[in-house]
Amino acid sequence: MGKKRTERIVFENVQILDAGAKGVSVAKAPDGKVIFIPNVVPGDVADIQTMKKRKAFYEGKAIKIHEFSEHRTEPVCEHFGVCGGCKWQNMKYSQQLHYKHNEVYNNLKRIGKIEMPEFEPILGSEKQFFYRNKMEFGFSSTRWMTPEEVQSGAELDNKNAVGFHIPRMWDKILDISKCHLQEDPSNDIRNEIRRFANENNLSFFNPREVTGLLRTLMIRTASTGELMILIQFYDNNKKEIELIMNFLAERFPNVTSLQYVINRKLNDTIYDQDIITFKGRNYILEEMEGLHFSINAKSFYQTNSEQAYQLYAITRDFAGLTGEELVYDLYTGTGTIAQFVSKKAKKVIGVEAVPEAIADAKENATRNNITNCEFFVGDMKNVFNDDFINTHGHPDVVITDPPRDGMHKDVVAQLLKIGAEKIVYVSCNSATQARDLALLDEMYKVTRVRPVDMFPQTHHVENVVLLEKR
Repeated sequence: MGKKRTERIVFENVQILDAGAKGVSVAKAPDGKVIFIPNVVPGDVADIQTMKKRKAFYEGKAIKIHEFSEHRTEPVCEHFGVCGGCKWQNMKYSQQLHYKHNEVYNNLKRIGKIEMPEFEPILGSEKQFFYRNKMEFGFSSTRWMTPEEVQSGAELDNKNAVGFHIPRMWDKILDISKCHLQEDPSNDIRNEIRRFANENNLSFFNPREVTGLLRTLMIRTASTGELMILIQFYDNNKKEIELIMNFLAERFPNVTSLQYVINRKLNDTIYDQDIITFKGRNYILEEMEGLHFSINAKSFYQTNSEQAYQLYAITRDFAGLTGEELVYDLYTGTGTIAQFVSKKAKKVIGVEAVPEAIADAKENATRNNITNCEFFVGDMKNVFNDDFINTHGHPDVVITDPPRDGMHKDVVAQLLKIGAEKIVYVSCNSATQARDLALLDEMYKVTRVRPVDMFPQTHHVENVVLLEKR
């Protein structure tokens, strides 16, 4: 039997009510169920066609908009709505901030169910476009065809693309001509590689057949003006690799770090791969308040440099350091927060699970002549134990900036056991943060909250919370 097709229903004149999770908007169907709809703005009135029906909700798309919301604005990007990246480009920035603030507030209230102070106003990003310092693009020999191209029936000679994966399509890449997320020369680099590869008949990766030369492109820029280009190749064709790398070295002579990797794995993560430096050094330098941080191809660094500075400044302010405190920085990464707060602390102890990140942290501390920071490798829930505390001292302040999943319950239990006077909790996912705050509530009171927008045009939002011992 064939797969049963979902019955598609059209609801007319539906008022879009709210912005929901993951950048989609929310409306109510006449039967009372919630409908999730992309590419519309709260305040729009539209006809909605259902695409999927679930027990409690529908997924739909707007097929006609009758009234446009006052919160709408014209998207600047020609790829808006197809690419799936900047889902909120059609919403005024002031409204984006309003919904981000609400999301944090609702998560802390509903999931955390804790007593909260009045929130400090969300900190918007001065740059609303061209704010990212790192972009990754995929190559594909089977590019995504627009509905117009498909309907025209015209045969395309060249289906090569370099751009982004279409949402939920692992093998289809949208060819991007101009992206508004990373400043020049990012677009120029990507477009020049495509032109040169096509002119020289260099093959683009085919994810289904697992063949081809060009696989991915990563571009990193820094506020210092330094630039890194890393190309990932699938085929180990020395002649063709040298051809394109020499072209890039000549075409972009100001590149600080030109690197490549030959990756024959099925996935394109580079963390377990050898990276070859073709020209320049194997890192670029980022600067923040006079501190310099080296960023290599595998380093994690906040992707919005200017807003990262603001985030760290708020974190330091919340910590309220006087110069006498022993600070623990959990999930320290390459030690950026640790070093940023070190001048106001007696000593900072950074802990991180990734050995390469800790090596970077130590190197950066040496580069910055910081002598009151120590860094340790280990999984937080194992390292962060009684022996560790006995060896390194009882912290006065703990700063924690965990990944999206939040903190492991054993880490939370250990924090309760230690009972530092203050915890500053930086989070990129207020839902898991709220869960952790509820667990900490028996000993700590939330005294300050400030959301920070690192990613304009998207639904993502960071949040900083100060917890003080009851």
